[in-house]
Amino acid sequence: MGADRVHPCLECGACCASFRVDFAAQESEAHGGRVPEGLAVEVTPSMCRMRGTDHARPRCAALVGRVGERASCGIYEWRPSPCREFEAGSDACNNARARHGLAAIDCWN
Repeated sequence: MGADRVHPCLECGACCASFRVDFAAQESEAHGGRVPEGLAVEVTPSMCRMRGTDHARPRCAALVGRVGERASCGIYEWRPSPCREFEAGSDACNNARARHGLAAIDCWN
C-alpha cells in the first residue's frame, strides 16, 4: 500500500451503519473477551450484539465520525470477529457503500 493511499475503512464506516453485528458471548468483556461491555448487548446466553446495530437504521455505537467522510471503529483493536472478518471491497462492503451513496471499491490489499 502506498504511503499516499488511505485505507478505505479509515474513512468509510458504511458497514458499521448497515448491518446487525452478532457475535459469540465469549468475545465480550463480560465473558472474558475484549469487546467492551458497554457496547455489547446480550441477546442469548451464548450470543451478543453490538449496541446500535439492531435499529431500523443501524449504526454501531463504536463507530466514530461521519459515514463516507472520516469514519472509523472506536474499538478497532477489540472489535468482534464479524468485524475482523469483513473485507474491504467485498460484495457486502460494496452493498453497504451503495446504501450510503458511496462508490464501490476494489478488493483492498
